[in-house]
Amino acid sequence: MQKDDMVIISVDDHISEPPDMFDKHLSGEDLATAPKFGTDANGKNYWTYQGMYMPSVGLNAVVGRPLEEYGMEPNSLEEMRKGVYNVHERINDMNVNGVAASLNFGTVVGFDGGRFHRAPDKGLALKHLRAYNDWHVDEWCGAYPGRFIPCGLLPTWDMDATVEEIKRLAAKGCTAVSLNENPTKQDLPSIHNEYWNPMYKALAENNIVTCLHIGAGNPVPHASMETPIEAWITTMPLSSSVGAADWLHLKALYEYDMKIAMSEASIGWVPYFMERADFSHSRHKYWTHNHFGGMLPSERFKKHFMLCFIDDAYGLQNLDKLNEDLVAYECDYPHSDTLWPDCPEHLWEQCKHLTDEQINKITHINAMNWFSFDPFKTQKKEELTVGALRARAKADGVDTTPTSLSGEKPLDGEERRITSGDLARMFAHHAEEGKQKAAG
Repeated sequence: MQKDDMVIISVDDHISEPPDMFDKHLSGEDLATAPKFGTDANGKNYWTYQGMYMPSVGLNAVVGRPLEEYGMEPNSLEEMRKGVYNVHERINDMNVNGVAASLNFGTVVGFDGGRFHRAPDKGLALKHLRAYNDWHVDEWCGAYPGRFIPCGLLPTWDMDATVEEIKRLAAKGCTAVSLNENPTKQDLPSIHNEYWNPMYKALAENNIVTCLHIGAGNPVPHASMETPIEAWITTMPLSSSVGAADWLHLKALYEYDMKIAMSEASIGWVPYFMERADFSHSRHKYWTHNHFGGMLPSERFKKHFMLCFIDDAYGLQNLDKLNEDLVAYECDYPHSDTLWPDCPEHLWEQCKHLTDEQINKITHINAMNWFSFDPFKTQKKEELTVGALRARAKADGVDTTPTSLSGEKPLDGEERRITSGDLARMFAHHAEEGKQKAAG
């Protein structure tokens, strides 16, 4: 196998939702009260919803910009590649990057639908969440069958509505949902509470994967508000271990035979995580009364958890310590970690030591199996290889030239380093802006 022979499915990408997201799926008062897109006097885009104010944030959509211009400053759709919010342009950007199919998480609504959970009027929130799912499944994913894996949101503040929405999504062909890994952050019971059993049962019965995306629930650790922001970014994947341990110890995991995807979590830390889980179990099971259904924690983890990585040479060098049937690739377009448009080059350098069978597994077969998704129903496999998609992009004239907008930022030493406190103050400022806009 060569690089251009790979078929790549990315199980973690993102959308900056377009302004007309709800127009075809709501009407009357339901549409009038839906999240609204706006632009302020400085040209900055934002959304408002039930008193909440959500500005665009730079690192959410810096794809196609020079690394020297990355930053947290809010920006507008005009400053982004059109593929960030336009599905037709997204296909072009997938083609030029050699990506056959993609699973997309929302932005303004939150990876887990958190905006709807924080809305005070839950009756409206339920209507708008369902409309978001309709837009995502029918309009975004439906525009190009076989090129997207639909991923829905759930109104978990209402368990009856949650079960109903699971069944409705399943009927639409949606095989994944995104949940908060720690619902106590949404003032809901912990995942170990019996409150969740109807949802677990419905997810299992409908063969739906639960995606736990980094950053939706458990906070990324940082030592202090003076900690440089890059230190915070460094530990982001490791924060997934907190949620992984919690869900690994969930009885419903094996009672309902659930399927979990650790979205954007990486894989290099997992061998030690499983080793530690087994050691802890061997030393403490007699008084903690954990039994894992007669399996070792590591065996249980390998059975129920798909691991997703962007750039993880160490993890792929130690693939034999994992379940190679549950490791999948992700591009993370259009976030700052994405290696677009050179994902195939980076991936190939990290996986070319593997067998052809293993490469096929981590690039597309595992994703197809776990998410019950078959892109080859709509297009031939040879039309979805890296080489074939890039040839299509070349014929279509897709331009990947970096777009400079704001100019180069100072290097470290020429200006004070950005800290975690700076980030916290920025979000506090946005919150205050939201209160003022809501009041005025």
